[in-house]
Amino acid sequence: MKFDFDEDQRFIRNDARRFLADRCPMEDVRQHLSSDPRVISPLWREICELGWPGAAIPEAYGGLGMGYLELCVLAEELGRVVAPVPFSSSIYLAAEAILQYGSEEQKQHYLPGLASGEIVGTLAWSGSGEKAVVLEGGSITGAKRPVAGGTLADIAVVSAVTPEDKHVLVLVELAESAAASGKRVQRETLKSADPSVRNAQLTFDNCPAQILGNGEDSWGALRGLLDRAAVLLAFEQIGGADRCLELAVDYVKERKTFGRAVGSYQAVKHKLARMYAQNELARSNAYYGAWALASGSEELPIAASAARISATECFEFAAREGLHLHGGMGYTWEVDCHLYLKRSRDLALRLGGLRQWKEKLVSATLAATSSPATTPTWLANS
Repeated sequence: MKFDFDEDQRFIRNDARRFLADRCPMEDVRQHLSSDPRVISPLWREICELGWPGAAIPEAYGGLGMGYLELCVLAEELGRVVAPVPFSSSIYLAAEAILQYGSEEQKQHYLPGLASGEIVGTLAWSGSGEKAVVLEGGSITGAKRPVAGGTLADIAVVSAVTPEDKHVLVLVELAESAAASGKRVQRETLKSADPSVRNAQLTFDNCPAQILGNGEDSWGALRGLLDRAAVLLAFEQIGGADRCLELAVDYVKERKTFGRAVGSYQAVKHKLARMYAQNELARSNAYYGAWALASGSEELPIAASAARISATECFEFAAREGLHLHGGMGYTWEVDCHLYLKRSRDLALRLGGLRQWKEKLVSATLAATSSPATTPTWLANS
C-alpha cells in the first residue's frame, strides 16, 4: 500500500512551491510583521486568483471541488514560506464550518465569496477566560479572544450560549455590523508572537447573528470542525518544520569553525537527525489524518489528534533547534529563523494547546474502544 500523494497532487505541490518561492520572499514576510494590521497582504489576492481558497469547496458553491488531499498539499506549501495570509482562519475554519454545518441557504450565500477570496472569514471560539458570548433575540453580546485574522475578517463563526444555557454556533457579518453601527462590533488588535496572523479581540454589542444550520449538536459540530482544521494545520506545521531543517543543513554546511564545517561535528549531526526523524513521524501521522479527513472516516478524532500533537512538537523543535544551529546569527532580524519560530508558537496554540489535544487523543481512543464518551473540560469552556 502506498501512502503518498498521487502524480496530480505532486504537480500541484511543485507548482505551488514555485509560485510561492517567487511571490512570497522572506523580505515581504518581514515587512508584513510591522504593517497595518487592518491591511491584507497582496499575496492573498494572487492566491485567490489561482483558486486555492476554493480547492475543497464544491463547484456548486463556487469552488474548484478538488478535495481535501489537494488542500493538504497547498497547506504544506503555505507553511514552508510562513505565508502572511488568512488562509487557515478563512478556509480551514470559517468555510469548513459553513460547508459542514450550515444550511443550504447559508452555503449558497457565503461559500462563493469565501472560495473567491472576496470574503475573509474566521472562527471565534476560544474560551480562555473571557466573558461568554450570549445569543438572545437574534443578537450576540460578549467578547472572544484571540481570534486569528480578526482584524481582516468580513464574517465570523462564533460559539455562543443562549439564556437557556444551550451552546450554538452563529454567523456574524462583521463588516455589515460595523458599517451599521460602530458600537456593534469592536476589533482590538492583540500583540502576538506572530503579528502576521492578525490576532484580535472581537467585542459584540447586540450584534445581529444567525444560527449556523439548525443549531443542533453544537458540541459535536465544534469538535468536528477543530478535528478537520487540525489535520490541515498539521500540514502547515510540517511544511514549516521541513523548511527549518533545510535552512539549518544549508547553514552548517557553509559555516566553519576551527577549519572545519560546523555540520561535520557529531553533536550537530545528532540534532539534525532528530529534526528529520520528528518531521517524518509527524508526516506519517498527518497522512493518516488526511486519509481520515478525505474519506470521512470515524477515525478522524484519533487521526486528527495524533497529527496535531506530532506536528506541533516537530515544528516547535525544528524552529527552536534550527535557530540554535545558526548560532548568534540565528537571533538576528536578517536571518529567517525568527519567522518560523514566531509561526510555530502561534500554531501551537491556534486550536488549543498540546495538553488539551493529548487529553482529546486519550478520550477519542477510549471512545473507540466503547468507553463512555464525555465532553473534555477544555472544550466545555469555549
